[in-house]
Parts: sequence; structure tokens; C-alpha cells
Amino acid sequence: MNYFYRCSECGNEYEITPDRMLCDECRILQEPDKPLRGILEVRFRPDSEGQYPGAEEVFRTNMLPVEPRWFPKIPVGNTPLWEPERLRRDTGSPNLYLKDDTVNPTGSFKDRASYLVAAFARREGIREIILASTGNAGSSMAGVGAAAGLDIILFLPEAAPPAKLVQALQYGARVIRVKGNYDLAYEESMKWEAEHGGLSRNTAYNPLTIEGKKTVSFEITNQLGSAPDAIFVAAGDGVILGGVYKGFADLIELGLINKMPRVFAVQAEGSSAIARAFKSGSFGTPVPTYSIADSIQVDVPKNGYYALSCLKKYRGECVIVTDEEIIKAQKILSSGSGLFAEPAGAAAYAGFLKVREQTQGSPGNSRLNPSSKIVILITGSGLKDIEAAMKGITSSG
Repeated sequence: MNYFYRCSECGNEYEITPDRMLCDECRILQEPDKPLRGILEVRFRPDSEGQYPGAEEVFRTNMLPVEPRWFPKIPVGNTPLWEPERLRRDTGSPNLYLKDDTVNPTGSFKDRASYLVAAFARREGIREIILASTGNAGSSMAGVGAAAGLDIILFLPEAAPPAKLVQALQYGARVIRVKGNYDLAYEESMKWEAEHGGLSRNTAYNPLTIEGKKTVSFEITNQLGSAPDAIFVAAGDGVILGGVYKGFADLIELGLINKMPRVFAVQAEGSSAIARAFKSGSFGTPVPTYSIADSIQVDVPKNGYYALSCLKKYRGECVIVTDEEIIKAQKILSSGSGLFAEPAGAAAYAGFLKVREQTQGSPGNSRLNPSSKIVILITGSGLKDIEAAMKGITSSG
């Protein structure tokens, strides 16, 4: 297969190289305090005979632009799809599934992106990877980097949960604490890369972070034998959301599915820039954020324009949930299925519960048919933030 980058805004095409991150023409349109412009997608062309790979090869390789020999020997992906009996009964949703990415090596969905970035760095002979993170992406890159023999420099907000800091340090990353939020940590990491070199793994900025995350859509489709009817995805910077859309779009292009699932982007009330833009049509002045779901807490979603275009193109929906709803959903999910999710993962389930409640008693409502195949994407282990989980235990008595 022939892989290349294509700008998601203007369609310009580029070779996949270590120094190529954004579209040259669209990046100059960047405005202060707005999402990134010129986000690149990995695209592919058929072979010399005009043929795409068969289904078996597609699901085996996930159609990634790096050869298998470069990936570190660490078991990322191929995570289980749970069939939660009690939750199905309690919610009246007989085809409810939980995609459990808490079992990835560092306990997070972010390993999917780190895995591809590490493989690319090894292929290109790059030893150092730099990134900013609220916690999960950093500990993920540190863990995968340890397996790959890479040096990781992580810019981490001081407010990041201790468990995520400890993970990164255990894996051997150089951690630089930032007195500020993720957005400030991001800027500091970009300055470091400009001055010292290395490969940026910053989410959205590096196109491979979206590409790595698309693999979850391939897995879900393979596990179900078809695309789901609906999927609930917690959204902060919009990269997981974009990756989910990218995966299903690739499968449509390959002729392996014939429709895009209805995607519900779930955001915390205190960090809902994408939902606000979806409603208003544009990204306004950033609003200082707060949420107990720190993994989806960002003032400016770096992948905002790309995520918004996907939501509009494929008729997705945005759902806003409160911190109280997240904590309640976390406890319901844990006690009803045995799957302990961190707040960001539980936010997806909170979004499902909210939409389900809104559609109950509305015959023919197309938003969420009870008989539909519904997948909740669980993106991180609850052990990453015990302090948040304790709030649910206390409030429930």
C-alpha cells in the first residue's frame, strides 16, 4: 500500500516524514486560542493493480503506515469487548457493549497512539519523543517508550493525578512539571522541541496520534462482525473522537462496512468547547475549564476543527454531562459490570445514560433504538485517579 498525508481542510498531499506535522498552507491561518489548522490525515492508495487488501489483512494490520517489524514488543490493542449482562438488563439495552481499553499496558486508550508513534520513531532512527499531557498520554508514551528503548520528555501540569505522575516516572520518563493547565504544558513542550529537536507526540499536531487511535474502530467492527449502530466517546481535545471517525471512514472506503455509526461525543460540562462549537458553528473565546474528568479537560481542543467537521459530516451528536453525573455513572458502571473506569471513561457511560433517559417513552425516536448495537468506549482505568473515585463511594454511602 502507498500511504501519504492529506490535509483535512484543503486536500493538499504530503509525504509522511518526521518533520511533517501540519499542512503548510492551512497552518498559516492559525489564530491565537483556537484549535489547530491544517490537521493531516493518513490516506492510502490501492496497489498497482488497483486492489485493496482483503478483510483478513485489513483487520490483522489495521492499515497503519509503519511496517510491523518496527513496533515494540508490547501488547497494545486487541482489547476485549464486554457483554455486560446486568447493565443490559438494567438499561433495557440487550445489545450494549463495553470496549475495555483499561487493559492496555499502561491502563489507557492512549497506548494506541503511542504505539504507532514509537514504531515510526524507531523506523526513522529518532531516539527522543517530546509531549505534553494531562496524564494518560504522558504515562502511555513513557511506558511504550520504555518498551521501545526511546527517551521520553513529558511536560505535565502540576494538577495531574499522582498515579499518572508516578507511572511516567516509573517508566523512566523525564518529567517537567508545569504551573498551569494542559494548554500551557503544550506550549512549553513545543518550545522544547523547537530548541532541542526530537519527535513531537503532541496530540492532533502529530497526525499519527489520530491514526493510531483509529484502530479501535477496526477492532470493534471485527469483534461485532459489523459496525455498531452507535458509539459513545468521551471527548476533550477531540483526537480520540477524530480517530474513531477515521477508522470507520477507512472501513467504508475499503468496502468492509456500508455506513457510519452514530457517534455521540460526550463532554464534561466544565470542559465542553467542542459541544459549544457544534451548537454555535464556531469556536469562540476559550473558557477556563474544570472537570473531575481531567483526561478530557482542555481549554482549547487541539483537534477541534477536525472533530467538528466529522460530527457535522456524519451527523454525530454532542452530549454534555455534569461532574456529578460522571461520578454517579462511574459507580453504576463499576458495580453493574465489574469494569472500573476513570472519570473520562465513565463520562462516555454517563452520556449513554443521559441519552437513554431522554429517548425513553419516545417511540420511533431515531437517536438511540434500544435494540441497536451500542458501544461505550472505556478509555482508562479507575486506578489512575483514586481520589475522584472516592467521591462516588462517599456520595453513595
